[in-house]
Amino acid sequence: MTSQPDPRMFGAFLKARRAQLDPRECGLPETDSARRVAGLRREEVALIAAISVDYYTRLEQGRVRASASVLGTLARALRLDEDQQRYLYELAGRSDDRPRRRRSAQRVRPPLRRLLDQLPHAPALVLGRRLDILAWNPAATALYTDFAAVPADRRNYLCLMFLDPAIRAMHREWAHDARDAVAALRMEAAAETDDPDLARLVGELTIEDTDFRTWWAEHRVNSATYGTKQYRHPLVGDLTLDCDTWAASDGSGQRLMVLTAEPGSPSHDALRILTSWTAEPAEPAAARDTAR
Repeated sequence: MTSQPDPRMFGAFLKARRAQLDPRECGLPETDSARRVAGLRREEVALIAAISVDYYTRLEQGRVRASASVLGTLARALRLDEDQQRYLYELAGRSDDRPRRRRSAQRVRPPLRRLLDQLPHAPALVLGRRLDILAWNPAATALYTDFAAVPADRRNYLCLMFLDPAIRAMHREWAHDARDAVAALRMEAAAETDDPDLARLVGELTIEDTDFRTWWAEHRVNSATYGTKQYRHPLVGDLTLDCDTWAASDGSGQRLMVLTAEPGSPSHDALRILTSWTAEPAEPAAARDTAR
């Protein structure tokens, strides 16, 4: 939603920001004349931004509203970081026109890697944006599949849930679990409306699966932080596992998903047997994750 412009605050911000800049760092030549004020002069900002001095002066005085293209050149000329750019566009009343932030590759946080290695008998996954599977431990491989053999662009919790017949079949309450996963993705989509990878994922699943298409249209949301999952594993039979998910506190959108069984229960014993059968030599989780 476009915000209301604030010409006086906009001009004050331009003036304050140019006062913070070092002319030499901006590539301006040395001059013999002494500077009366710190930072860049109006003429220098106008030169770097390739606009007229008169126009820039009127911007600082709040007598004209900047276009989206001019805001872009000013952001570069004044070397604004992402927060400062967002503020500039808000003051100009053009928040809808601001450049979208480029998403960095998803890289598993080191503490989450270490946690994976310290859970030998609890299947655990690190989920990123769009429920991409970024890392896993050997116990998760034993329970689900060899994630390393899954192509990187298909290594996604929703893709496997809907499009992998073996994983779909092992969920004794597949409709319940799959619908919760769709609701979790729908909740994420509200904050990632301009994510092209999310759009591609939703488009593919909508075409490939009728249930996904129906549940996505329901607009049901769910943070899916805990619950119970019922599995039927081809090696050890039925499993009842508690599923808990913790979100990283750094804003990366990464989540640690861990499956555990009640100690002394048949599921606990079966899970221990399963993980012992498929035990791997110790290796860092970094060797089993992917950056996407």
